[in-house]
Amino acid sequence: MNRSRRRLLPLLTALLVVTGCSVFGSDEQPPAPERTTLRVGVGNVIETAPLRMAVAAGEFAAGGLRVELVEQADEDDGLAKLAAGELDVVFGRDAALFTAAATGTALRLQGEAYTAGTDSMALVTVPSSGYEEPSELSAPTIAVDRQDGLGTLTTGSVLRTAGVDPETVTFTERAPQDMAAALAGGEVDAAWMVEPYLTAAQKDLGAIVLADCARGDTQDFPMSAYASSAEFAERNPRTLALFRELLGTAQQRGADESAVRRALPGLADIDPTTASLVSLGTYPTSLNGVRLQRVADLMHGSGLLAERLDVQSLLPKPELS
Repeated sequence: MNRSRRRLLPLLTALLVVTGCSVFGSDEQPPAPERTTLRVGVGNVIETAPLRMAVAAGEFAAGGLRVELVEQADEDDGLAKLAAGELDVVFGRDAALFTAAATGTALRLQGEAYTAGTDSMALVTVPSSGYEEPSELSAPTIAVDRQDGLGTLTTGSVLRTAGVDPETVTFTERAPQDMAAALAGGEVDAAWMVEPYLTAAQKDLGAIVLADCARGDTQDFPMSAYASSAEFAERNPRTLALFRELLGTAQQRGADESAVRRALPGLADIDPTTASLVSLGTYPTSLNGVRLQRVADLMHGSGLLAERLDVQSLLPKPELS
């Protein structure tokens, strides 16, 4: 080794010590997630489409998290599975999740699923009902998803705007897939419907929209989200932080409506014609407490929540984000 190189070696060594650098790199890997698999409940195929698409494409697995999708019958089924430890993350309509939280279920929101768009949820009837305007019937019977759910909340808002007192309405629960039959059989005067059932009813029954339920106070209204139990969130902060990150990327798929429409027939029993006609909302890429507070405040103002719910208390804790 020549003299100049001998002089340089001590200088290089000193520089590496001072800067804390290493020839092999000193950046430590972040702590690994507490678990590598999450069981996530899914419901309405339109509202959960980006998640389903990303899981099918292997995007979560590529990001270091294996997601097992579990079909839920409804929010009650999902929340029961969450409580029993059969699900790690549940999908649910915001109204149902907020009702559960307000009545003692300790939840942590992990991502927003879907926000309503024009005619993505609507009050629907059939031509034979003779019901052409929301204010025409003095005491209608209307099918909704649940008595304390999004259908009752948004239908009540639309009816109040039309000058109808929601107290005069008889709300009756029907499963989404049963609402068209209830309309066709004359069991109800109208039904609150969401996609893809809304488009299918229009196509198969000639159903007509009485009122778009995503307007006025419910325009661009948050519809659904993903949540874990508070206990699970506290025990698995890094896992859920990774889930939120990958979910945010997955939700970006929803910005391409044509991609969502093409995917729908492969995700559920939706024919290509219906898939091409459905009205789509939007897919938020991150949690927004201010946006979600709109739902809780409308629920409180409508009497569905006895006390005001602070949605901020349901968001991931900063130190666990």
